[in-house]
Amino acid sequence: MDRVALRGLKARGHHGVFPEEREAGQTFLVDVVLGLDTRPAAADDDLAKTVHYGIVAEEVVAVVQGEPVDLVETLAERIAQVCLQHEGVREVEVCVHKPDAPITVPFDDVTVTITRSRV
Repeated sequence: MDRVALRGLKARGHHGVFPEEREAGQTFLVDVVLGLDTRPAAADDDLAKTVHYGIVAEEVVAVVQGEPVDLVETLAERIAQVCLQHEGVREVEVCVHKPDAPITVPFDDVTVTITRSRV
């Protein structure tokens, strides 16, 4: 399976279990790796036979900016489901970064990574 990756998609969301996270919001970064067969697109040099990663990027950002959820796990799941709606995408790995998580000790990043595929 071939891979098309989008790394470091950045959007502001209001996700989290604490009221201050919901009110103030914070920046989330998302990486998605789409699994698909790119051979038909390459053979015909045809965008319609692959995934349009610009559209995927916009949809991922819309999910982050959309309806708030408590858990990063839920956010990752919603992003995965949006990606799998694209014809040809058979598998997706989603990594959601929450670099401003409310943790009381020094840290660089918090991530949740999931992999989903069509059944």
